[in-house]
Amino acid sequence: MGLPAGPPRVVVVGGGFGGLQAVKTLRGADADVTLIDRNNYHLFQPLSYQVATGALSPGDIAVPLRRIVRSERHVRVLMGEVTGFDLGARELTMHADVLGGDSMEVPYDFLIVAGGSNYSYFGHDAWRPLALEVKSLDSALEVRGRILQAFEAAELIADPQTRESWLTFVVVGAGPTGVEMAGQIAELARDTLPGEFRDADPRSGRVLLVETADRVLTSFPSSLSRRAGRSLEELGITVLVDHTVVDVQADSVELQARDGTALRIGTHTVVWAAGVTASPLARTLADASGVDVDRAGRLTVEPDLTLSGHPEVIALGDMVRVRDPKSGEAQALPGLAPVAMQEGRYAGEAISRRLADPAASAADPPFRYHDKGTLATIGRGRAVAQIYGLKLSGLVAWVTWLVVHLFYLIGFENRVLVLLQWSYSFFTHGRGTRLITDAAGTRAEAVVGG
Repeated sequence: MGLPAGPPRVVVVGGGFGGLQAVKTLRGADADVTLIDRNNYHLFQPLSYQVATGALSPGDIAVPLRRIVRSERHVRVLMGEVTGFDLGARELTMHADVLGGDSMEVPYDFLIVAGGSNYSYFGHDAWRPLALEVKSLDSALEVRGRILQAFEAAELIADPQTRESWLTFVVVGAGPTGVEMAGQIAELARDTLPGEFRDADPRSGRVLLVETADRVLTSFPSSLSRRAGRSLEELGITVLVDHTVVDVQADSVELQARDGTALRIGTHTVVWAAGVTASPLARTLADASGVDVDRAGRLTVEPDLTLSGHPEVIALGDMVRVRDPKSGEAQALPGLAPVAMQEGRYAGEAISRRLADPAASAADPPFRYHDKGTLATIGRGRAVAQIYGLKLSGLVAWVTWLVVHLFYLIGFENRVLVLLQWSYSFFTHGRGTRLITDAAGTRAEAVVGG
């Protein structure tokens, strides 16, 4: 393809794991790189649930994007939300809230779109304000406020039944995030808060983990899933497999068992960790290119991650399915950070080759994901892991989980701070960021009486 005079323009949409790896891989490329994100920071999303339970502060897992690329003079960061693509003109439209909602056009010669995903409420978006998720930093802070407000409300209530509903916490979805979230809430109630309240006993709180499938952590081998289930029960968590949420209200949730039996549970705190849907950018890009999306909103890309008919556009991460080079069938890769990171590096390397040799695109090998393993922590000293086929559980898996997450955190300062926080929490059971602020939100229906 012909390139204009001057350095080629590479635009990367999304400052998550995939987009950031692409920018880093383009470090030595002779190009002007523009990174666009609606936030001014990179979030280490696998630990956002620890912000939601007061174990870590936002600054421990979020780093300003400008700080990350400050030494890369060819990289600029724009804060805004991409709302459209003109593939023919090779430009995108960006909405900038910081300018009062103005829109601007950003031209490109190569485009990488790494929009990620959101939680799916399976057609029940009315549940979203009631069943919060922890995929973003703002939502994690709101969940933290909801959890802590529940304990505060219980302290003010005399009626035992009403108090019990405030001290009941329901986590929907028993994947890694749901399991980790349930474990953290249980430890907060059992180990951190006792002795701080006079009337309500946090240890009487109930944590329910709801899963539609027949076991927790379905992406893990069944043996590790069983061990995780036992660890959850040891923490006092009630695991309800083969149950589906059919209704969420401000003060209750209704579940339906596989046999059709209905169960309504009084609760004011529901955390949603069930199912994902692709970023709306996938559909926007699909509409611009005439490509279909699947039921989860994911865009299908070629084996080299390029958009069909547009080799200058690469899409990656949770928002895409990758076409198999042999069968031609579209395959959804696991929605994990390592997948996005490997795709980001692949995209950066592919564009670097094309910049050096415009004919190199025809020689790009198909992307192949190298699965190094999966980990999930359940609580203090409890975890499960599968690393290169080796199955681990208990303390060994927990230490492995700690080391891996510390390694992938961005910045030496963040690694030190998180290590100190974890060490403090391990030996004292303390959580230093249990603050309820206006930014966390307040439930309008939380009228306390009795």
